[in-house]
Formats: sequence, structure tokens, C-alpha cells
Amino acid sequence: MSTSSWTMLAGGVAGAVLALYGLVILVTGRAPEPTARAFRSVRDAGFYHFLFGVALGLVVIATGINQGVVTVTITLLAIVMAGVALVRFRPRGRQRPVNR
Repeated sequence: MSTSSWTMLAGGVAGAVLALYGLVILVTGRAPEPTARAFRSVRDAGFYHFLFGVALGLVVIATGINQGVVTVTITLLAIVMAGVALVRFRPRGRQRPVNR
């Protein structure tokens, strides 16, 4: 197996793990404390991880397909998904009340 094949396999596994992690957070409504602290809400954390995982998986799939337009379309979809995750669901930290 070549280096690029191993890299694609690792990327696909990482994408699947991220997407599954995000899906578990969304379904259960609970996240590990470090993850929950980094996001405004548990829902944001779930969508962030889910969208990034699916986007990474799509990039791996698109890389394996040598069909020009199909590859570009899937890659653009992945970029849009990652963009939505970065803009809408990015980690922001929870707002702490100001002690006065």
C-alpha cells in the first residue's frame, strides 16, 4: 500500500470518527467537559464535529474518484460544509458572568 493510500485511509478514519463523535453529541445532548467548555452550546459542539468529519470524509472520497466534475463538486460541497462549521458552529467558549 502506497503512502497516499495510507494517508487517505487515515483521513477517512479520522473523518468517520469525528462525524460519529459529533453525532453522538447531537443525539445524547451531552459532551465531555473540555468539549462543552469550548463551545457556546452542546448543539454547536455536535454540529461542529459532525460537519468537519463529514467534510473530511467527502474530501477523501473525492480524492479517490477520478471523474473531474464529480470530484470538484464533492470537494466544493466539503468546503461549504467546513465553512459552515467554522462560521456558524466554531468554538467560542461560554460567556462567564462578570463579577462586579
